[in-house]
Amino acid sequence: MTNTMTQRQRAEAAMRRQWFPVARSVDLTTPQSATLLGQRLVVYRTASGQAVVQDARCPHRGADFALGQVHGENIACPYHGWQFAAADGKCSHVPSLEDPCKIPPQAKIATYRVIERFAHVWTVLEDPVEDLYDPQQWKGVDLQWLAAEPLHSPTGVAVAIENFRDVAHFPFVHFVSMGPSKHVVEPLKVRREGLDIVMERPLDAGEGEWANDGDCMMYYHCAAPGLATITYDYERLGKRVVAGFPCPVAYDEVKIFWGVANAVDFKGASLEENLRIEEMVYLEDMPIAAGIFPREIDWDGVFVEHSVPADLFTLNYRRAFREFMDRAVPEGAA
Repeated sequence: MTNTMTQRQRAEAAMRRQWFPVARSVDLTTPQSATLLGQRLVVYRTASGQAVVQDARCPHRGADFALGQVHGENIACPYHGWQFAAADGKCSHVPSLEDPCKIPPQAKIATYRVIERFAHVWTVLEDPVEDLYDPQQWKGVDLQWLAAEPLHSPTGVAVAIENFRDVAHFPFVHFVSMGPSKHVVEPLKVRREGLDIVMERPLDAGEGEWANDGDCMMYYHCAAPGLATITYDYERLGKRVVAGFPCPVAYDEVKIFWGVANAVDFKGASLEENLRIEEMVYLEDMPIAAGIFPREIDWDGVFVEHSVPADLFTLNYRRAFREFMDRAVPEGAA
């Protein structure tokens, strides 16, 4: 008799094979603490400028490297000063030892793959099943990024992504930031290509914070499991972007890394002003999302849910997430 994984277990195992952000690039002046799917990590930048992600626990007596210091191409433990190499995690120096040949040969910390993109540091715990996200809408556009302060939410990655691009909640949650909007949602133009879901939707400037920018076309793009973006293409201003990258601290808890970007020829508000407005939207969402139950999508079908045409993007995202699970952890895996 073999034990097969539940769908929840498959989802969690699959996410270990996907890239997630664990720190903002701007914060790497000192080592940063991070947690990805329960794994405690340290994120830092070496003297040569390389971003590094490694296990946070020192294998000597368990101190946290996030409280330590960077010495050239090494991270030093704050407790006893043991140093470990950024390149391969091997212990390179023990201050209490006069003879470096006596360094315990097995003293080593796990070192993970790193990509620095979108003003954030990304890593993956196991062999990645997909490349890091590279949205088609941004190809050929020179974007300047500004990373926001991360937000914490007691939800899973999928719930966070669905909240980001859901359009039916605007009149009820975003009345202040977006102004009054129609309750009835027009037929949505959604298409899915593998793990990517895209939707085009016109934005009426309305009476909210964006009223002075004029009308624009919104290009929604989500990719399973953890990318959600909107590219705004204004008739008279050009292109700007808001993007969210929720990092699963645990299966049903996320740290939402996010940011804004302007095309270099964007004629509208500054990055700082666009971030201020988008943060208003995010903060309106947070208390509502925090009350969603269960805290992550019920992949095993325990709870009953009902959908309507306004949920077309959500349903396609869930199909994409299941395809991601199939690629990363095939059905029937033990």
